[in-house]
Amino acid sequence: MPGRFEELENRLKAGREGGGPERLKAQHDAGKLTARERIELLVDPGSFEETDALVEHDCRDFGMEDKRVPGDGVVTGFARVDGRPLFLFANDFTVFGGSLSESNARKICKIMDLAMKVGAPIVGINDSGGARIQEGVGSLGGYADIFLRNTLASGVVPQISLIMGPCAGGAVYSPAITDFVVMTEATSYMFITGPDVIKTVLHEDISKEALGGAHTHASVSGVAHFSAGDDASALGTVRALLSFLPSNNQEDPPAKATQDPPDRRDDALNTVVPENANLPYDIKKLIYGVVDDGNFLEVHRDFAQNIVVGFGRLGGRVVGIVANQPAFLAGVLDIKASIKGARFVRFCDCFNIPLVTFEDVPGFLPGKDQEHGGIIVHGAKLLFAFAEATVPKVTVITRKAYGGAYCVMASKHIRTDLNFAYPTAEIAVMGPEGAVNVLYRKELGQAADPEAARAQMVGAYRETLANPYVAARKGFIDAVILPSETRPKLINALSALANKRETTPPKKHGNIPL
Repeated sequence: MPGRFEELENRLKAGREGGGPERLKAQHDAGKLTARERIELLVDPGSFEETDALVEHDCRDFGMEDKRVPGDGVVTGFARVDGRPLFLFANDFTVFGGSLSESNARKICKIMDLAMKVGAPIVGINDSGGARIQEGVGSLGGYADIFLRNTLASGVVPQISLIMGPCAGGAVYSPAITDFVVMTEATSYMFITGPDVIKTVLHEDISKEALGGAHTHASVSGVAHFSAGDDASALGTVRALLSFLPSNNQEDPPAKATQDPPDRRDDALNTVVPENANLPYDIKKLIYGVVDDGNFLEVHRDFAQNIVVGFGRLGGRVVGIVANQPAFLAGVLDIKASIKGARFVRFCDCFNIPLVTFEDVPGFLPGKDQEHGGIIVHGAKLLFAFAEATVPKVTVITRKAYGGAYCVMASKHIRTDLNFAYPTAEIAVMGPEGAVNVLYRKELGQAADPEAARAQMVGAYRETLANPYVAARKGFIDAVILPSETRPKLINALSALANKRETTPPKKHGNIPL
């Protein structure tokens, strides 16, 4: 019997050692942690239970029958984060470059299937050279098996992908399906086709970092929701993100006690929105001033900065926040902002996270590039997402709410439950200046002093239509509130809506304009 015990320990030890001391050192020299080190940093101490530690590949070609390592290049298992269950897998780059084999694809699929059965989040730590070439279609089929699980798990349990090394070719589609992607700067990249192929086919020179590094995907493509300076920072981001998310679509997000009074009023908020409607301001000042303890986790911070999305708490309850950002492109909606907002809204609706919208939007960005790029269909995504959502929805109009953008940003007309406005709100078909140009074109042309006449007409229009009181009279605004009252008003509203139930016509699923 002791010999049997020793054999088990030797096999497990071989798996823990991965590709051996030299490859472990190379991983560290590249500024990266090993798969097991990453797991230890992510989960609660001592909570990780490994599964399939003794799995090996079945390949007999290209000399692979003599190259076997227990675990086969991926570490799988379950653990806890803040005491809550989590299922995960981590590519081990020290073993066959973390490449995906048919065997370790089965390991990953088993973990994903278990996560769906028990209702727990899935975290995938990607650091892989891609499909294992020696296995041909077997490894390709393994990727497709994982893609299927990603799709089935979507909207059932939260899925988070960490990109902590290479992720190229077909491998990128699994992270793309998941809810959130976190990348590490300088050590990770994602692309369909690498720089060498691009140079050969298109004669373009571009580095891996410029093509698909963390900065590129966090700020240009929007593929990455978060970028972090190193592995430890990225793993900390995931822990922070998980603290706002429910374990599955049948649960509410985790509440957290706060010493921040629910009836706290903040007079400083009364001066955030400038008196001059043409001056910019930072909507984040309002967000940080309203949420519990000023704690706001921004998502997609560097992408489409004309809209802000992220998670906070109000009275201990998690909320998803969507806000136009007047400090960037005047808060206008464009293609990227519409996609960013729609994706976030749909996630919140999947996982029972109430939505709070801060609206200051002058409209959709005009221009040939936007029209040819499909602003109509992309803007419709945001409209569809807000209209489709059945979670509690509360909107605060801080200033501009013009034209179709007013309708899109969680207006009363698309089933938002409670709509508030500040006295500074301007709700109209278009801004006063533009409206005067249309309504009084003839009069302005005949005026002795066109500028004085314009100023008078703009003032009259603003007083007549560009204010919150016309909408309030029609019931499109439930209350006009002072900015200083925002926090208690939102907390009371969300408390009243806590047991909201709303049904939609029976259907398999909607056809969002993709």
